[in-house]
Parts: sequence; structure tokens; C-alpha cells
Amino acid sequence: MLGIKFIKIQPTTYLLQYRDGRIVREGVGLAFFYYSPTTSLVTVPVASTDVPFIFSETTADFQAVTLQGQVTFRVTDPKKLAGLMNFTLTPSGQSYASEDPQKLPQRVINIINVLARAELQRLPLRQAIRAADTVVETVRKGLASSSELTSLGLEILGLSLLAIKPAPETARALEAETREQLLKEADLATYARRNSAVEQERAIKENELNTDIAVENKKRQIREAQMDAERSVQEKQHLLHQAEMASQIELEDKRKSLVSLAATNAKAEADARAYGISATMQALSQVDARVLQALAAAGMNPEQLIAVAFQEIASRADKIGQLNISPELLRELLNSKGGK
Repeated sequence: MLGIKFIKIQPTTYLLQYRDGRIVREGVGLAFFYYSPTTSLVTVPVASTDVPFIFSETTADFQAVTLQGQVTFRVTDPKKLAGLMNFTLTPSGQSYASEDPQKLPQRVINIINVLARAELQRLPLRQAIRAADTVVETVRKGLASSSELTSLGLEILGLSLLAIKPAPETARALEAETREQLLKEADLATYARRNSAVEQERAIKENELNTDIAVENKKRQIREAQMDAERSVQEKQHLLHQAEMASQIELEDKRKSLVSLAATNAKAEADARAYGISATMQALSQVDARVLQALAAAGMNPEQLIAVAFQEIASRADKIGQLNISPELLRELLNSKGGK
């Protein structure tokens, strides 16, 4: 029949059917026939929508930064949104009759842009490029309390900032400064490492010197101990020598006393012998020499008597004219002497 059409809606689309200015059917996932000359169809997507965004803002120190991210939202009140924006289908039912459905994501991005601008204008560049989490948290709170989103019947499901980038010239300047800082830190690390090596070398040298000092002290202690031992030995040797000298002195004193006593005794003996000899000589001086000679010959053996006889003959040789001695007498005398 002319003007009768069929429409089938996905479960993620909310449909409103108007006839004579009144809603006659609404819901998601509907399928029905309708008479197009008297029917207006409004479809509002209720599925979540991911919208990427990128825009530039200025920081507190007047430096341009670029924000790049993504927002996810969905329609929670299709009837409210349909009352504020035109989501009506064309009579063919294949497309929208206006551009409002395409403008909805941009409205959400504009709200995010306003909230992000307010946050970035409070931060200097260095803090802003590191404040992605802070900006996301602030913008998310602003979106949750946004009256515009509430009036449109929208709900923000997610917000993420992929990057907050400065201008290329500014980025190169920051990179140069950071690079210099890193090089400075590398130089400081090199200096610290060298200083540590020097300190360790000094510690090693000190340990070596301390070891040498300890060794020398030990050698000195050993030498002092040796000297003390030598001094003790010398003192003992000195004491022994003194004791030996004292013993020798005592011995010499005793020898001296002994020699003196021996001399005294020898003198006494000599005096006694001299006195005896003197007395004997004195007694013999009054005796006739012949008597003495006879007394002396009394204890002689024959040979001694013959010798005395020859001595008497010799003393009177001037009175003897001739003396004959027989061979037998000489032989007898010689034999007697040889036997002895």
C-alpha cells in the first residue's frame, strides 16, 4: 500500500514514533509498520560513544600546549535529548533530517575544552605537561556536575588524556634543558664515581700505611723485647761475674792467708832448723875433727869408706911419693859401682 513502510531498530537505539504530535510508540529494538505521511520517527542512539579530541590551550606562563584524549559517553534520557536536539529521521527512514546528531559529540568536547582550559590556566608549563592525571580528575568532576550534560540527558562513562604536549620549539627547549641537566647529572655521577674511587684508594693507602706502622710497631716491640732479654742476660752475667769475682777475691784472701800462714810456718820451721843446726854446729865445734870423721864413717858402706880414704890420700898427696893401686882393686871398685 502506498505510504506504508517497515522499520526495524537495533537494541542500542531508542525510537520515538510521533503521530499528530503525540508519542504513540517508544522503546529500543522495535520493529513495526507505519504510515509515513502522518508519522515522524525520532531515533536516539543509546550505546556508548567514543569521541577522540585534540585542542590547544595556554598555560599560566602563556605557553601553548596541545591536549589529546578521548571521551566516552552515552544517552541516559533519550526523550530529554530528543526534546532539545533534532534526531528526526527523513521520510525515507535512512538518515537524519538535521545535523544535530553530528553536533552532539562536539558539544561534549566543548564542555571538556572549557573545563580543561580553566585547569591549565592555573598551571605553569612544566607542571602542566606533567599534570595529565590532575587535569583528568578535575575535568571528570566538572563533567559529573555539568548542568548542560544533565539537561541533554548524557552520562560520561570515561575520560582519558593521552598527551599534553608543548609547542615543538618549546619542546626542543625543554629537551635541551633536560638534556643538559642529564649531562650535568652524568658528570656529577662520573665525579662521584671518581671521588669514590679516590676515597677508596686513599682508604687502601691508609690501610697499607697503618699496616706498615703496625708491622714497625711490632718489630719495635720485638726488638725491645730482645733488648730487654739481652739486658736481663747481661745483668745476670754481670751478677754471675761479680759473684765469681767475689768468690775469687775470697779465695785469694784465703790463699793469701794460707801463704802468709805457710810463710810463717816455713819461717818457723827454718828458724827451728837453723836453731838446731846452730846448736849442733856449736856442739860439734868443740869436738875433735878426727872424732867427727870417725863418727861420720861409722855408718858408711865399704865403697864410701874407700872414697873417703882416697880423699884423705889426695889431701896429703904432697907427702906421698908414689901410690900403686892393683888392677884387682880397681876392678872390684868398678864392679861394685856398676852393680849399684
